[in-house]
Amino acid sequence: MIIAIDGPAGSGKSTLGRMLARALNLLYIDTGSMYRAVALATLETALDPANIEAVTDLAHRVDIKLEGDPDSLRVWLDGIDVTERIREDDITAMSSIVSSIPGVRRAMVARQREIGKRGAVMNGRDIGTVVFPDADIKFFLDAAPEERAARRFIEDKQVNPCATLEQTLAEINERDRRDSTRADSPLKIADDAIVIDSTGLSIEAVLNCMLDHVHRNN
Repeated sequence: MIIAIDGPAGSGKSTLGRMLARALNLLYIDTGSMYRAVALATLETALDPANIEAVTDLAHRVDIKLEGDPDSLRVWLDGIDVTERIREDDITAMSSIVSSIPGVRRAMVARQREIGKRGAVMNGRDIGTVVFPDADIKFFLDAAPEERAARRFIEDKQVNPCATLEQTLAEINERDRRDSTRADSPLKIADDAIVIDSTGLSIEAVLNCMLDHVHRNN
């Protein structure tokens, strides 16, 4: 079974993806971590992200591995565990840039399709529309920007004590704009996706809703 979970930043994709994979005993793949790994490689090699050909070539060359169960997924870049590093602010900013490069997206999509052949819960922004358009079940998670920012702000404060809610909201809005307007694989709702607005809902309530849909469809 392949379950696709798409949605904007802060919509709960990662948390709910892990919980759903654990409940269904499926592999969990956070595709955003793959783009973050490319972003880290871009920074470490001092590449100008405006050099699209060079960044695309890098995306094809780097070795990215996702290992572990849903609750302890580790991300490896060229043999080095970068799980914590790729969550830092500079990587978040660079990831938003490199993930909009068509060649980078094509390189990652090819890898994601290969990994997902075993069956998985996969989250991202184009899983149900581009990576696995024939996924067994597609979810699109959303929430009001202010609520998504409040969720992300909790994470941001752990990494950067100087972070502000206003800054996080501005970053969320910019990420939404960039994701929805990019030429290659823009963020959009698949025609057959189950849309869940989690504004005001608990994680448990959303998970139960998703599980209900899975059980009804299988």
